[in-house]
Amino acid sequence: DPDSSLELLTGHIKHDPVITARILAMANTAASKTRRLSMVRDVFTATSLIGLGRVRETALTTRLGSFVAELGGTGASGFWRHSVAVGVCSEELAHHINLRTPGDMALVAGLLHDIGQLWLARFRPSDYRATWDDALSHAHGIIQAEREHLGIDHAEIGAWLAEYWGLPAPIVSAIRHHHDAGNDEPDILAPLLHVAEVLSNALDLGGRSENRVTAISSTACARLGLTWNEDVRGMFGRIEARSAHANQIFAA
Repeated sequence: DPDSSLELLTGHIKHDPVITARILAMANTAASKTRRLSMVRDVFTATSLIGLGRVRETALTTRLGSFVAELGGTGASGFWRHSVAVGVCSEELAHHINLRTPGDMALVAGLLHDIGQLWLARFRPSDYRATWDDALSHAHGIIQAEREHLGIDHAEIGAWLAEYWGLPAPIVSAIRHHHDAGNDEPDILAPLLHVAEVLSNALDLGGRSENRVTAISSTACARLGLTWNEDVRGMFGRIEARSAHANQIFAA
């Protein structure tokens, strides 16, 4: 609710001890960097210090992590690590190319890009496993396998979920088109998400057995104004460090 108050938000946060603890921790980390001597102990001050974008991504990451954990099985942790890695890649890439899209929106899009696969794993587990087995054994993409088995793919399912949740249109579009970076969608978040997922796989950040490095779209790189030179080395290092750190923080 864009018309809501910070007091109301703080009241909701206080009902969730996990989110409260993480927001206080982030606020005190930020305070230490600004040489603020006093410890941040109340949620209102913490929220004011870190900003609504960080609160949103913390709440989303916490709940998504809980939902993944409820799935259980060997694939849950791999899905989680991959989602966090793509989220971090998306945010760092947005900063690297000075994209006008807010970094926290890029992070949210990255975290949720495969939410359609999570839905399939939860509600259609046999179909979910069959599509992966088909894709891996026949060396073709997961999108093709899903369309052949189900008549639809996880990107479209994920976009439907994002629309139902009332997420911003650029995030919905990015989820829908992250495997189709050559499309003519006007929003820049879709090619950003495509490149971020390819990078996360190339850096093997998720560590999934299903992880495969796919071709990166030259159209997407051109739209982003991205050139592969020495400047990207620093970005790669930040992505690897932040992905490892984020997975440690949210592992519980």
